[in-house]
Amino acid sequence: MLGLFHFRKETERLTTLRQLPLFATLSGPELRVVDGLLHERRFLKGEIIFDEGEEGQTVYVIISGRVLICRQGEPETGKITELEPGVVFGELALLDDAPRAAQARAVDDCVLASLSRGDFESLLDTHAVIASKISLQLARQLGRQLRERSATDRKPL
Repeated sequence: MLGLFHFRKETERLTTLRQLPLFATLSGPELRVVDGLLHERRFLKGEIIFDEGEEGQTVYVIISGRVLICRQGEPETGKITELEPGVVFGELALLDDAPRAAQARAVDDCVLASLSRGDFESLLDTHAVIASKISLQLARQLGRQLRERSATDRKPL
């Protein structure tokens, strides 16, 4: 009877995705559908992932390594933040054609999983429930970031 069941070993990428708030509401099978749409990309230390002003077409998940978000061409003086494995960045690319607000570059050799806006739009057509769950989580995440930024802006100096 055990022959009827196929146990899949969970990949490191799938384990990372499962822990992300963006995918937190997805079931195992739904998460595997998303994982199938992701493209693994490798960047060398210092390599630019995207430039400020570039049209955002892709959202990224850091599988390994670290990513620096900085002002264009100013990795030392223009640091905005440094992101660790398991973090999603560039998520506004799923929503609009607006240009990137900053530059992203690899601090270390990195492995990133990427999801293009085109693949996300296809997901809307083929798996609307999955896409709507991701969209809702994205809206919550952006709302949280906006509230945090507003609270920081109101603090007296």
